[in-house]
Amino acid sequence: MGAANNSKSMMTRFFSALAALLALTFTPMAAQAQYNGQSLDEIVTVTLIEGWRRDDGTHVAGLQIWLAPGWKTYWRAPGEGGIPPRLTLRNRAGLGPVQIHWPTPEVFHSNGMRSIGYSQGVVFPLTVQVADGPLRLRGNLEIGICLDVCMPVSLDLRGTLPDGGRPNPVIAAALADRPLSAAEAGAGRVTCRLSPISDGLRVEARIPLPRQGAGEAVVIELPDPGIWVSEPSVDRQGGILTAVADIVPPDAGPFALNRSDLRFTILAAGRAVELTGCSG
Repeated sequence: MGAANNSKSMMTRFFSALAALLALTFTPMAAQAQYNGQSLDEIVTVTLIEGWRRDDGTHVAGLQIWLAPGWKTYWRAPGEGGIPPRLTLRNRAGLGPVQIHWPTPEVFHSNGMRSIGYSQGVVFPLTVQVADGPLRLRGNLEIGICLDVCMPVSLDLRGTLPDGGRPNPVIAAALADRPLSAAEAGAGRVTCRLSPISDGLRVEARIPLPRQGAGEAVVIELPDPGIWVSEPSVDRQGGILTAVADIVPPDAGPFALNRSDLRFTILAAGRAVELTGCSG
């Protein structure tokens, strides 16, 4: 019986991955033909909002993505079939580490798969470590966009981060649209039970958290994007939310998991709670 269950689990993952791959095989040219000849810039555009320089030398900027009605793009953990955004900036003197901040996303369901992202558009705030003076930026942003079909696109970026400037209300609003911390949400300490499966580990997380709204969804992430984490099954009993997911490394075998690396995001009713780590 155990071998049959393991075989069934592996086949389920195979067909899920195959469905996700097929969902992404449409090219921009095919999508344009299907949508009345729309060019790519009629479907999606990205603008660098130059922002302002803080007293500590950190620069706050933003990437504003506009999407045509009905289209959506993805969050950092996009779900089955999604494409996480990837920002690449040219190496330039004076350019230090860049951090993307993620506004609260939406949960979508289509063709039996869950995806997580943004409809109509989004502003991704950036905090950039820079040297003194203005800094010219060049680079590109790779994202996935979807209507009835999905396609990857690469968008060129260029602009100048000024040495100064005033806080931009659009960026400030996107920064404010962040997940709540454990203290802000009234969450307790997450506990995890790990058990081996044929190709990795199963994690059962018990999350003490007041109900956030209808349709609570949980996303479980690890720092290594090469480690696959399934969409969790979720159950609530009173003040405890339980999420169960399979974690499969690239070699599909047993591995050591550091519980402190797990990140849990709970999404419901247009809000998010983010919790890091769990105890045994």
